[in-house]
Amino acid sequence: MAITDTQKVDLLWKKIGFSKAKTDTNANKKAANEATVSEFIIKPTSIWSDISSIPGSIPASNGSVTVVYDQQSTTADATATALRTWKTNVINWIPPSFGATYQLKVYVDSSGSGNPAANGTQLYETGSGNNDEWFFDYASGTLHFIGQSLPSQVVSGKQIFVSGAKYSGNTLATGISNQTLFNATIDSLASPLKTSDGGTGLNTFTAKGVFYAANTSTMAQATGSNGQVMQISGDTPTFDDLDGGTY
Repeated sequence: MAITDTQKVDLLWKKIGFSKAKTDTNANKKAANEATVSEFIIKPTSIWSDISSIPGSIPASNGSVTVVYDQQSTTADATATALRTWKTNVINWIPPSFGATYQLKVYVDSSGSGNPAANGTQLYETGSGNNDEWFFDYASGTLHFIGQSLPSQVVSGKQIFVSGAKYSGNTLATGISNQTLFNATIDSLASPLKTSDGGTGLNTFTAKGVFYAANTSTMAQATGSNGQVMQISGDTPTFDDLDGGTY
């Protein structure tokens, strides 16, 4: 027996709205009464760390964290109903939440067309009034005609083309660059923080050692014992005893 849509909606309501696992029907256990926490797992590769560098409007050409696609051809998904789903084979498209001009543009034209924007037909997300809307998954780069009907122009021998931009900057898996952190605590680093970034550049320390600038870019330590004083020997700070004859 098929799972009812009511059960599916209840699962999504509890998962998305309350971060809880569904363990019973809504009639027997409301979302607020579910006890098992079920939070989403966000992979480091999915977190964009350079989003502050994404322009407010889609650029005319590739930028530091954007790759622009103009009338990019797509491939029909052979595993789906014919002509229903089209794959760009490009992930991490920038959605219009970053700016209205990132809204994907969709065209249908003859297969292999060199200029579908001029020679084909633009298809709009809200459809043509014939229940022929489309939905684009910006994360996976997949276009699906989600309405009841296909647009009349989408027939055998035609191809879908799209225009938009993808994010090509760093993720948490590749590193963070040019970001400002607020109230952040860094527990550990893979290597010592460089002196140019406000660190010491050292990963080991001597108890009660004195830091000094070894040169214009690195730090070093000098240590001594009780009763010794710091002196300069060969332009390098050292600790030694006073000998009365020299001083």
